[in-house]
Amino acid sequence: MLRSLYTWTLGLAEHPRALWALAIVSFVESSFFPIPPDILMIPMILAAPRRAWLIAAVALVSSVLGGLAGYAIGAFAFEQIGRPILEHLGKADAMEAFNARFNDFSFWAVLIAGMTPFPYKVITIMSGWTGMPVMVFFVSSVIARGIRFFLIAALLRKYGAPIRDFIEKRLGLMFALFLIILIGGFYVVRFL
Repeated sequence: MLRSLYTWTLGLAEHPRALWALAIVSFVESSFFPIPPDILMIPMILAAPRRAWLIAAVALVSSVLGGLAGYAIGAFAFEQIGRPILEHLGKADAMEAFNARFNDFSFWAVLIAGMTPFPYKVITIMSGWTGMPVMVFFVSSVIARGIRFFLIAALLRKYGAPIRDFIEKRLGLMFALFLIILIGGFYVVRFL
């Protein structure tokens, strides 16, 4: 099953509309979708290494725009969605302390979450919710997502064939590691 999904993704990566699919996935991942754009970006670069910079740029722009959408969700829909949930969980009193702590490290929080497997959507929504200055959010998002996507592009462009062989020989292991990282990110978010 993993092998056929991987082959299908590589086929999609060669499709004429693959950049549009990457743009959509990158946008929605930054605000609510659980699957990171790397899942599509990596096979796209492996299939067409000469387009690595374009692929990284599309992921960057779409991800930052999606991050701004997540920021807007936190800024404008928190009262309707977030506050009732926190009050129901008995966490309403902790919100003000969390706001102050988060905004003390706002640039670094966005930078770290944007470069790591930590769910970026959580940080985008929290940034809007806590009232982080939008320019701080925007600049740190561009830096973080730019580093992440262009580093992946550079590595895959330079070492594409050996990395592709490594992934194909150890596809099950790579998928398991990805799931562990993804679940670990959600676990960290839940207990913060």
